[in-house]
Amino acid sequence: MKITFPDNTQKEFKKGTTPYEIALSISEGLANMVVGAIFNNEYESINHQLNVDGEIVLLTKKDPRSLDILNHSTAHLMAEAIRNLYPNTFFGVGPAIEEGFYYDVDFNNYEIGESDLEKIEQEMYRLSNLGADIIRKDLSYEEAIEIFKNDRYKLELIEEHKAEGISIHTQNNFTDLCRGGHVLNTKLIKHFKLLSIAGAYWRGDSNNKQLTRIYGTSFWNKKDLDGHLLILEERKKRDHRKLGKELELFMISEYGPGFPFWLPNGMVIKNELQKYWYDIHERDNYQFITTPTMLNQELWEVSGHWYNYRENMYSSKIDDKLFAIKPMNCPGSIHVYKIKLHSYRDFP
Repeated sequence: MKITFPDNTQKEFKKGTTPYEIALSISEGLANMVVGAIFNNEYESINHQLNVDGEIVLLTKKDPRSLDILNHSTAHLMAEAIRNLYPNTFFGVGPAIEEGFYYDVDFNNYEIGESDLEKIEQEMYRLSNLGADIIRKDLSYEEAIEIFKNDRYKLELIEEHKAEGISIHTQNNFTDLCRGGHVLNTKLIKHFKLLSIAGAYWRGDSNNKQLTRIYGTSFWNKKDLDGHLLILEERKKRDHRKLGKELELFMISEYGPGFPFWLPNGMVIKNELQKYWYDIHERDNYQFITTPTMLNQELWEVSGHWYNYRENMYSSKIDDKLFAIKPMNCPGSIHVYKIKLHSYRDFP
């Protein structure tokens, strides 16, 4: 099979070669540092056998993308800890996200709150210290159905992804439906923090059961974890919702969720910002126009917004014609630009 590297160089390998072996073919030093790979835009464990041509990125701990693999693995470690502490729990999905991970959990009859996170963390540390290998196994559809026959969440996911192939990952006695990639052993998961609990409907549908979503974050070393936690604390201090109330800048009412009512203190800031914005644009010889807040559906069809954003556009029928609040200014501004001819010499 032909493997393409980020610098567009290519090299032939036999089918079944792993990312670790590819790294070893470059240097032993790289092989010792690699913790995962991106192969054809999918994360893979370093011991996963590759069988098709593709593009590969070998990930070391220095690459920020390696945190996706670590966080995904930490989500599984958390799920194992939860299953140990709260038997008969079930799990939805547990992906890595921009700054960590989450897992949606059906705790059945257990009542879980923020105070329980520390207990779950301690069990995670215990499991991490056991140093269990994380082992992948590819399954047939029938095998997957048999393993998860009592888990309605996994059964739904199996049906959804059966055409893509099904795999599980096992550590100790815990098995989860997952395509990977993961770190090779739980002992690599050392520096993590469970952050918060929220409610989340299964598949984002309010007609489904509300699950408990637990958020966390994980890093390769304590310094990076502590630095990130400090950033999170600073963000809380600067949360606009908190400051808006404390400084009497704006208020939010149940009559307009998401629409701020600007208070006198807030208007001072808003007016100064607008003045600064106008001054900068006047200095650079910009001209100003204003376009209507609502425009006919036909314009949004021409611009393409109607077909791509209709579900998130607010519309109203006026004199049997459908109008929508503009999601952005571009179509109205272009409509103004069309009222007279322009030379290419007018362009910036």
